[in-house]
Amino acid sequence: MTAGPLDQVADWPVGVAAVAVISGSGVVAETGPLDRPLRLASVTKILTAMACWVAVEERTLDLDAPAGPPGSTVRHLLAHASGLAPDSDDVLTAPGTRRIYSNRGIDVAADRLAASTGMAFDDYLAEAVLRPLGMRGTRLDGSPAAGGIASVADLARLAGELLAPTLVAATTLGAATSVVFPGLDGVLPGFGRQQPNDWGLGVEVRGAKAPHWTAATNSPATFGHFGQAGGFVWVDPGAGLACACLTDTDFGPWAADAWPRLSAAVLAELSG
Repeated sequence: MTAGPLDQVADWPVGVAAVAVISGSGVVAETGPLDRPLRLASVTKILTAMACWVAVEERTLDLDAPAGPPGSTVRHLLAHASGLAPDSDDVLTAPGTRRIYSNRGIDVAADRLAASTGMAFDDYLAEAVLRPLGMRGTRLDGSPAAGGIASVADLARLAGELLAPTLVAATTLGAATSVVFPGLDGVLPGFGRQQPNDWGLGVEVRGAKAPHWTAATNSPATFGHFGQAGGFVWVDPGAGLACACLTDTDFGPWAADAWPRLSAAVLAELSG
């Protein structure tokens, strides 16, 4: 199955690219080897976030439990507002004062979940998210912030869940994908300083960011994540669409140009 808005993917300067567009009825357009496992890099954070959301509903994880630097909570960690440095335990600012994108913060949140559930994080992720969604080709090979490996077919299942949740209540999903600690400024990797730099609980919220890796026509409520390995997932509740993409080529200027154009075409031709 192919569709016009995805034709441009053939011109990308990559070796392998797979893309799927998902609506409430399932995959509505696709191109490339959807079953091929590829690195997720930071797209992994969506999976880690979902595991945390499930644990919150199970009451095995408290978003307001202390975690990370003094004064920080699980909520701060997932929202990149703990003050932790990007890749170390250095504390750069007080919690809740600036949006500092922190892989380390996500890892600490995953460690807190493991401690509160009494399970290794990758085991909990498999039991709470991957198996229920049928994501059989997805695994965690390293950090909960960036160590995921998956296929676009599996990410399409994940995107379908984010459009119409079954693992958590709609209210839980809505709270997790709304802006947490509004008004915080910060740097969006690859796209510079954003004022504000909006995030939910483990997922980026588009808001009014410019420049951005989604299209200007994506609604402000669009949420998701992109990864340095050259892929992304976004979900636009206003359009009722999601898009999942993985490639074998690291993020760079090519992606900053190609991804918004692809997203604009998807919305123009497939929304509604």
